[in-house]
Amino acid sequence: MAAGAGGVNRRRLTAGVVAAEGRAMDTLLSTIRAARVVPVVRTHSAAHAATVVRWLHDAGLRIFEITMTVPNAPALIRELASDPALLIGAGTVRDQASAEACLAAGARFIVAPWVDPTLASPCRHTGSVLMLGAMTPTEVRAALAAGADVVKVFPASSVGGPGHIRALCSVFPDVAFCPTGGVGPGDVAAYLAAGAAFVGIGGALVDEKRIAAGDRAAIQAAARQVL
Repeated sequence: MAAGAGGVNRRRLTAGVVAAEGRAMDTLLSTIRAARVVPVVRTHSAAHAATVVRWLHDAGLRIFEITMTVPNAPALIRELASDPALLIGAGTVRDQASAEACLAAGARFIVAPWVDPTLASPCRHTGSVLMLGAMTPTEVRAALAAGADVVKVFPASSVGGPGHIRALCSVFPDVAFCPTGGVGPGDVAAYLAAGAAFVGIGGALVDEKRIAAGDRAAIQAAARQVL
């Protein structure tokens, strides 16, 4: 009886942990939805990435995707995630080991512009959000089957823009879509009206020429267009 009771208790504990992780993920996803815009930070140096995050945060943004193409991205994620005012995720995550490294560094969401089922487990264990890429209904189904909480539509602008999002939402009304790629500040309202949960904006907010030139005013002016 004691052994059986122990098994029941372990199952209850496991179920409780899973439920808590699910609640944490739901809360996190709600926070990202409320922000409407996630800047995608893809620069040739970690210094430029850190600078633009600071400028954009001063303008009012607080959620950032740091892509793994940024040199020493996990170290930068650790540095930025230490600031409780910021919510940091990792993008262009190539494999499970990279996802685990980013989550250990403090990333709260993992993004890949493709479908990789191996990314789901580390996200589930940490209550983090997983965003996987897709363009067609078949790919959307594959992303969901792989454990995606959000489907990243990339590159959004070259496959039909808001019209494509609207068409996908008609087939998948309960799926959270995040269009990214060629999205500018002036496009945000149209994508949200088409059914997107939120959007990712890269070069229009993270213009490396402006960062290198120290043009903080231009970067922040673009940010204020989306707030």
